Amino acid sequence: MLMKGRAKLAVCALLLLLQPAVTPPPAGAMGSRPSSSGRALPTFDTRDPEALVVKALNEIRHDRLDAALGVIDHLLGINPNFRLAHLIKGDLLLARARPLSSFGGSEAPKADDLRQEALARLKRYQEQPAAEQVPKYLLQMLPEQHYAVVVDASRARLYLYQNVNGQPRYVADYYITIGKNGVGKNKEGDKLSPLGVYFVTSTLPKDKLTDFYGPVAFPISYPNEWDRRLGRDGHGIWLHGTPSDTYSRPPRASDGCVVLTNPDILAISKSIQSGITPVVISDNVEWVAPATLTRERDALAAQVEAWRKAWESRNTDQYLRYYGGDFQADGQDRSAWGEQKRQVNASKEWIEVKLNRVSLFRYPGKEPLAVVTFDQDYRSNNLNNKMRKRQYWKQENGAWKIVYEGAA
Repeated sequence: MLMKGRAKLAVCALLLLLQPAVTPPPAGAMGSRPSSSGRALPTFDTRDPEALVVKALNEIRHDRLDAALGVIDHLLGINPNFRLAHLIKGDLLLARARPLSSFGGSEAPKADDLRQEALARLKRYQEQPAAEQVPKYLLQMLPEQHYAVVVDASRARLYLYQNVNGQPRYVADYYITIGKNGVGKNKEGDKLSPLGVYFVTSTLPKDKLTDFYGPVAFPISYPNEWDRRLGRDGHGIWLHGTPSDTYSRPPRASDGCVVLTNPDILAISKSIQSGITPVVISDNVEWVAPATLTRERDALAAQVEAWRKAWESRNTDQYLRYYGGDFQADGQDRSAWGEQKRQVNASKEWIEVKLNRVSLFRYPGKEPLAVVTFDQDYRSNNLNNKMRKRQYWKQENGAWKIVYEGAA
């Protein structure tokens, strides 16, 4: 029998930091299943490594150390490269000989990194958003955008949402690794993950990758137009997996990429569409009720429509009211842009503008910013033009204004 009274595992202290206590997943349940409201309920799947870790740590919390060791042995039989499971097993075995003073009492290398991974995985079960809430960023996806990815860096979590008749519906969530120095990427080599709204640009299969990146990788569109306007640089930000000898990495261990376990990157790969799938990376995801999301979507969409009508009216003063004071595009500020538009409109007898395939995304962060992308069909008495356009809108004194505009 394992020692109980004397062998106070530091894992117990770890769990005590997470008050209120984490509710153990019910034995016998299979997998993360959606509730009636669409949110996943914490359940115990004998094949799910994260559920097994949570089960083992809760067994430790309740002083059932033999049961915890059995769970960890089962887990290692499934995933022998799961370093966190090895650390917990080392503590359990070492506890037979002496009391432990710290998590990773076996003095395993990088024990603090593994402790942070344990915390992140446990918090997934403790700090779930309300079942009916959705990320505030997914205002309006295109019909062909079947799924969206939302990353919560502070929780080391990636959420997958399905586009169901224009409304985001929760599908699953996964543990992730982000940059060694956190988030807020500004320059090449800063080992930070970016914050913003991006899109998957391509798919890199296993035969195009080294083993380090796992079975598949998805580059994203960092730096985007807003990043470049703010002088941010760097490249090569991907969603990818892990080396074949590593199950998972600590919460902060990449050079800026978002890293999943290999089973998880393969799971989400079925939902990723190159050139289409949005990837929103936030420091701390904000959740809202669906009614709030609809209200904010309608308010922004109304401003975009009003801007379109003002352009058709050829009333340049009215048209320019929809452009913010710090507007910039193609090297022009608002004043130069306005003068150019006055000259162009003076040559027009009539203008017709149609917008199709409009997507709307709120930008993560404190600044009230939104990304609007659409197909623009412009016609006039002397020019016809079609293009895919992207605008960034920012709230100024409570009203949405365009602060960037260009080809998507």
